[in-house]
Amino acid sequence: MSGNKKYSVAVVGLGKRGMHHAEAFANNSRFEIVGLCDIDRERLDAAAKKFGGPKTATDATVLMQGLKPDVFCFCTLPQLRLDMIRLGVESGAGLIAFEKPIALSTSEAIEVMKLVREANVKTVVSHQHRYGEHYKKVKEIIASGSIGRVHTVYGTATGWMMHMLTHLIEYIRWFNDDAEAEWVVGQAAGKEKFSDNHPSPDYVAGLIQFSNGVRGIVESGDGAPDVPEVDYWWRKCRIGAQGTEGFAEVLTGGGWRAITRNSGGVISGPGCMDYAHDMPPYIQEIADWLDDPKKVHPCNGESAYKGFEIMMAICRSATHRGKVKLPLGPGEPELEALKNVLPG
Repeated sequence: MSGNKKYSVAVVGLGKRGMHHAEAFANNSRFEIVGLCDIDRERLDAAAKKFGGPKTATDATVLMQGLKPDVFCFCTLPQLRLDMIRLGVESGAGLIAFEKPIALSTSEAIEVMKLVREANVKTVVSHQHRYGEHYKKVKEIIASGSIGRVHTVYGTATGWMMHMLTHLIEYIRWFNDDAEAEWVVGQAAGKEKFSDNHPSPDYVAGLIQFSNGVRGIVESGDGAPDVPEVDYWWRKCRIGAQGTEGFAEVLTGGGWRAITRNSGGVISGPGCMDYAHDMPPYIQEIADWLDDPKKVHPCNGESAYKGFEIMMAICRSATHRGKVKLPLGPGEPELEALKNVLPG
């Protein structure tokens, strides 16, 4: 345990999200950026100038030669997950922080987790919305018991699956005290978004049975319910819980609202997705976990894996038209299998 140690960080991928991560590390006195990588030389040079002139390279393998950072952070396209995880493990980093989704198939995710578990490397996946004040308020209301016994948790997003669905699942699992999922039933439609850099069906829906008896309902993509209270398209997410005496839900771009046992009607409050607000505590809790192994980061990779597994089970169910039990074992890549059975 060392509350004063400054941890070294290498960041690979300096697009919009990569810069959010780099800036949050740079603004926290517990971290020092020692390496930066991006395939765009102009973008890389601008970032290096901004963050004090650390080592740079346009190839991540070249960057990591001679570097042994405490934290290896990457924000690349999803098809590079396994390669980046392997590079982070081989570099000797104690913690790898990366963007969702954790992989493109269950088999790949199993390999990712095998690598980090065997090397005893901590992992953190960027489900940082939970730090929003409106998200925390909804969790507080649900945890207080003021909506009664929770029987349903739900999440919808107009954004497509590989961008948004693990966010929805992560937060409904949080609202449901991280209960284990027992089985799912899923359905999907449309193939246009399989050509995206986050390949997905155009629309996907899933029912999730949790071990504590709570039912989860998720929808994502073209056909998911609109959230008319929110203007910004990517923030049209509605996530919440229904209980025997009320409900509480968060709108990613539009605050929170609830009816509770004693509220006398709808109560609500402000809040909006805000990287400047949400990233600092996300980064601070990385330092806390490195300081003290007991302070497990709430966005830890083991939790993210469970959410990813639910998403892949939904895809398997949509492909094979039946109930899928969890946990999943290795199998046919789910996205390819689903694309092959969906009508054109």
